[in-house]
Amino acid sequence: MIQKRYEGFINTPVLWKNDSVFNLTQFEIDSKSNRFEPAINNKLRLGKYIERFVSFELNQHDDISILAENIQIQDGKRTLGELDCLLLKNNQPTHLEIIYKFYLYDDTVGETEIDHFIGPNRKDSLIEKLTKLKEKQLPLLYSETCKHYLDKFNLKAEHIIQRVYFKAQLFVPFSNQDFELSILNINCIAGYFIKKQELGHFKTCKFYVPNKKDWLVIPNPKVDWVSFELFKEKTEDYFTQKFSPMCWVKFKNGTINKVFLVWW
Repeated sequence: MIQKRYEGFINTPVLWKNDSVFNLTQFEIDSKSNRFEPAINNKLRLGKYIERFVSFELNQHDDISILAENIQIQDGKRTLGELDCLLLKNNQPTHLEIIYKFYLYDDTVGETEIDHFIGPNRKDSLIEKLTKLKEKQLPLLYSETCKHYLDKFNLKAEHIIQRVYFKAQLFVPFSNQDFELSILNINCIAGYFIKKQELGHFKTCKFYVPNKKDWLVIPNPKVDWVSFELFKEKTEDYFTQKFSPMCWVKFKNGTINKVFLVWW
């Protein structure tokens, strides 16, 4: 299953091109290998799991060398934050922040395209993540506290460029899938989301609910599908818990869609 997760990661596009969002410049890399070889601790949370994929991807390139990963910046006993990765690319020192997210489009939130994308459970949003990157995570490199960490590598902050490797899967409303994006990468649209009252449209379908790490996976038919009736019984738990699961929905013609069922 690690291999399928890696393939899903590799096939997820970056959320925007160049520096078109918040002047945050995307890291450019071509994947050299679709075959993932190392083992990963399955207990890692998804963000750390993704970082193992990126580390493997970086190591495939002769012009890239990783200096350090997951550098905890501490002021005494207080942790100020973490630098995901310090690397050299063509001898250019680079601080890389790695992000992989799932966002749903809700035009009742905010006023701009970026404002409208929120987490499946409405607990986070794209604008919050971008603001945190811009105002907290990236400026950490230039803090006085960070200086002695950089000294270990004979680096000075002013010589380091900063990049983000921000990939995402976007989901649009079931009721409005004819979508255009003007800022974000439309190729990131991975499926749609449905609300409780829309479930009736899927009575003839079968369902599969992957665990969170398998949200990365490109849907395929070789899973344990359940009937609409069994799935609908389970949905009551999701609505009670205010949890929005990702589902794979298989139609009678064999088409499989990636879908979020939202409680809101």
